Amino acid sequence: MVYWSTLLLAGLAASGAHGTPVEVARRATPTVYLAGDSTMAKTGNGLMGWGEYLAQYITLPVVNKAIAGRSARSYTEEGRFSEIEQLVQADDIVVIEFGHNDGGSPSSASDNGRSDCPGAGDETCTSGKTGATVYTFNHYVEAAARSFVAKGARVVVSSQTPNNLWETGTFVYSVPRFVGYAAAAAEHVGAGASFVDHFQAVADMFLKLGSAKTNALYPQDHTHTSPEGADLVAQAFVEAVGKRFNGTTALDSYVKSPLPAVF
Repeated sequence: MVYWSTLLLAGLAASGAHGTPVEVARRATPTVYLAGDSTMAKTGNGLMGWGEYLAQYITLPVVNKAIAGRSARSYTEEGRFSEIEQLVQADDIVVIEFGHNDGGSPSSASDNGRSDCPGAGDETCTSGKTGATVYTFNHYVEAAARSFVAKGARVVVSSQTPNNLWETGTFVYSVPRFVGYAAAAAEHVGAGASFVDHFQAVADMFLKLGSAKTNALYPQDHTHTSPEGADLVAQAFVEAVGKRFNGTTALDSYVKSPLPAVF
């Protein structure tokens, strides 16, 4: 994969002879890059991802690189993290949010090219379809995050958004394993990375909205929201950042006032 060579080059460029990070000049106006799936991406046909609304609530320009149908694995293998790595400069911020397409088993003969190897560490699997080595969600996210940090950028690992928790008319709450994986990824990367529990923030918002209002935000299925829903999901993310829901992040000082209050 192209990704690993670019990761190595980024690490070498950002380190001295003894692995000491090189001092980088901070920029007055960093750029925010978004990496994710359809729940973050620009879509259409009555649906929209929340990434398209983020710029309304922060003072930085936003470049939405989220692509529908992707997982941490497929986003990596398609070279999309590498593309962002080539673009980021010192002080830029990358928000990474995956999980909706990461489940399943890559060992199946019908491997869809998206399922990560189960686990949150160094576990590996073999694709039952191609014979290629498949890594874990954490492996993909952490490798990407480290490549960005090596260039002087900061990373926010965000947990996936929930599906419609009111779909049955009753609030049904269950946390996918990728939420915990995302939190662990930020912790494993350490300096330069932080975590936002977007899942919990949106879940709290849906509980506050109630059944009728939440169901109205899902015109086609239980995963993808309308533009109105995407706007609210973006506000939940920004509110979580502004309230330091999970501690400080690189986005803290760039949140516009007044802070959204949706959950």
